[in-house]
Amino acid sequence: MSSPLLTTARLTMPALGLGTWPLKGRDCEEAVESALGLGYRHIDTAEMYGNEAAVGAGIATSGVPRGEVFLTTKIWHDKPDGPAFRAAFAASLERLKQPYVDLLLVHWPSPALNLPSVLTALAHLHAEGLARAVGVSNFPSALLRQALALDIAPIACLQVEQHAMLSQQALLDITQPAGIVMTSYTPLGKGEVLEHPVLTRIAARHGATPAQVALAYLLAKKLVAAVPKARSAARQAENLAATRLVLSAEDLAAIAALPKNRRFVNPDFAPAWDPFPA
Repeated sequence: MSSPLLTTARLTMPALGLGTWPLKGRDCEEAVESALGLGYRHIDTAEMYGNEAAVGAGIATSGVPRGEVFLTTKIWHDKPDGPAFRAAFAASLERLKQPYVDLLLVHWPSPALNLPSVLTALAHLHAEGLARAVGVSNFPSALLRQALALDIAPIACLQVEQHAMLSQQALLDITQPAGIVMTSYTPLGKGEVLEHPVLTRIAARHGATPAQVALAYLLAKKLVAAVPKARSAARQAENLAATRLVLSAEDLAAIAALPKNRRFVNPDFAPAWDPFPA
């Protein structure tokens, strides 16, 4: 089994990937190898995760040709200008033991962010083939609009927290018309959505699990991908099977009607988020 592909003018990405935070060392390497063996072709990591070497090792030992794997990494917010960002990315490639990544993201904005400088670095890395696509993560709508208006780098993807209790509609209103993929991290809401009675009822009707319903809800949206973390092969297989679950319009409406005001990832360095819908 493999994930459906999302294709835009700037990238082709499997809609479901393996998130690797906070896996480390041999655990991470085995998880990546297992996922690729099951049919995953999209692996998400980051400089800050401290597991790029393990991710690279897992890809290498999987036997899956590198050209078949969509690999994302992200550079941390303490590299707020182009030269620092570029140097950090060179170190990421070294740890990954890869000549390129398929997607390179700015992991978080920071108050010190020199946006034109970092976007220029992204544009150069893309032009050089070191990052086949580029984008940003954890940008609220005003900052995303600013990045797009600068028109320096070909932004292909925005990665943000998104799940059944956090819609990110203000951002989707930007990304979807622009042909930008939104990648959802924490798509299971730290596990909380799995206990929600609406999702459990829908899962029971489909003979599915609440996790599969939560993922299928996201993947039904236009140009939305998801990268749930899963250590065990059983959980990885469960998540991958969500790509074949088709929810009814009634199911989707019931989930859409849930309150969308739960944010699980909100560090002290986070930007000013878009307000929750009324």
